[in-house]
Amino acid sequence: MKRPKLKKASKRLSCAKRYKIQKKVREHNRKLRKEAKKKGVSKRVKKDIGVPNSAPFKEEILREAEQRRLQVEEEKEKRRQAKKEQRAEKRKKEKEAASKAAEPTAKKARKDDNGTQSEKKPAPDRSSKHFLCAELNKVIDASDVVIEVLDARDPLGCRCPQLEEAVLQRGGTKKLLLVLNKIDLVPKETVERWIQCLQQEFPAVAFKASTQLRDGVVKAKKRRIVASNEVLDRSRGAACFGNCCLAELLISYADKTQSEGSLRVGVVGFPNVGKSSIINSIKGSLACNVGIKRGTTKMMQEVHIAKNVKLIDSPGVVASPSNPPALMALRSLQVEEGGESVLEAVRNLLKQCDKTQIMLQYNIPDFRNSLEFLTLFAKKRGYLQKGGVPNTEQAATTFLADWTGAKLSYHCKAPENHSLPAYLSDAVVTEMQNGWNLNKIKTGNKETLKAVRFPNQASSIGFTSKGPTSGLLSVADIPEGKPGAAATEEEAEQNEESSETETTEDSNKKEKAEKLQKKTIKRKKGNVRFQSVPIDISLSTAITDDAYDFNTDFK
Repeated sequence: MKRPKLKKASKRLSCAKRYKIQKKVREHNRKLRKEAKKKGVSKRVKKDIGVPNSAPFKEEILREAEQRRLQVEEEKEKRRQAKKEQRAEKRKKEKEAASKAAEPTAKKARKDDNGTQSEKKPAPDRSSKHFLCAELNKVIDASDVVIEVLDARDPLGCRCPQLEEAVLQRGGTKKLLLVLNKIDLVPKETVERWIQCLQQEFPAVAFKASTQLRDGVVKAKKRRIVASNEVLDRSRGAACFGNCCLAELLISYADKTQSEGSLRVGVVGFPNVGKSSIINSIKGSLACNVGIKRGTTKMMQEVHIAKNVKLIDSPGVVASPSNPPALMALRSLQVEEGGESVLEAVRNLLKQCDKTQIMLQYNIPDFRNSLEFLTLFAKKRGYLQKGGVPNTEQAATTFLADWTGAKLSYHCKAPENHSLPAYLSDAVVTEMQNGWNLNKIKTGNKETLKAVRFPNQASSIGFTSKGPTSGLLSVADIPEGKPGAAATEEEAEQNEESSETETTEDSNKKEKAEKLQKKTIKRKKGNVRFQSVPIDISLSTAITDDAYDFNTDFK
């Protein structure tokens, strides 16, 4: 029955009626099965028993049947291919007809004198060195202030003399400002010493960028009343220090100098020093794309942080192949481009560190070389392949990501006797410091250093810096040969020296073995003598006697 205020009648039934219907359906099905049984009709398909063994000429019959089956399949395949070709031709004709109808005669492609259509220029490769150098030069030309971002763990290694010289040679009123990022990964005394050292050349600002920013669209709205039970996220990744000081400094400088238009500030530096993270921290939202992988930024990007201040993000500076191998492992993109293996990069980094500090940091026993370190590190982290074989490749990528990303704490000592580089003079230093509020920078740095939680000196790894990293700014400076050829000359000489020492040692061992053999031949055959072997009885051997020695697998 249809109720008055409903569009459709209800399908609900009483239980008695529903059960009655189900019973009738069962009875009907039973009746159909009985009738089918009487008639001898069954759903089962009888199995083909094939040709019986007793039949004459069985093999010939089977061969004919197989030939017939193959012929049928071939005919089917031919029909299928013919239909496919017809469909393809039909589709092609439809496309041609649609393109002719859609394209007006006035907008048809121009043809050359030969009658061939002019080809489109291919899009430039954004990951090529030529493109990255061109984009970096665009940022330097377009900006009024250039911010060079330095990693606080190795500030001297993050400086590029060619970049600083190019900014100074551009002339005009261009200013250079240094920002010391990732200060939370370096002991406090080291950061203070580096700030004093850098401020003798250019104004330096201490900074700690946030790595947990969300997109501006998804960002939560500010609330006037905060719940009493709400927990503020004060973790190391979410915290940001130095952004207010840097933003106020740029806005005040823009008010002084820029009467019309906005101040354009270019943010430059080597890959993975935190250029995009600094822009996002000042903006307060995810304006630029950020990633753990090096070389994420490929093109220049403008971000407005105030009415009269505009920040320009840039791709990383391309490192020159003439740099030492340790600097190339940290600053270049050779590993990502396939120019250098990850294992080689890890080996070059381990040479510049103290072995005991690495063992304490990664909680790994003593190791003899980089391969043994990576096998122990892979077993510690559980990076195992099929059969329990340690995955050294994955361990090497993790180790390199720790050193290039914002995770591992290591530091380089600041030079005690500071001297200006060749492209700088006292007049240039005073000119670069004019216009900035130096007292505001000092007070801002002090507040930042008070707020940041620094690691202990003992828990940070000591790293020997190799000096400034030379970069490539012009396309003409890019070598056509293999990258890293000049950097590996020293390694080749070292390998030759080590091979010479190994050959001399091997020759001495062979001479000793021959002498021992001659002595044993002279002795009588009947007499049996036992040679005494020195036994090392110490606490270490007594404890680890039963343990399996993994070093035997990697000799």
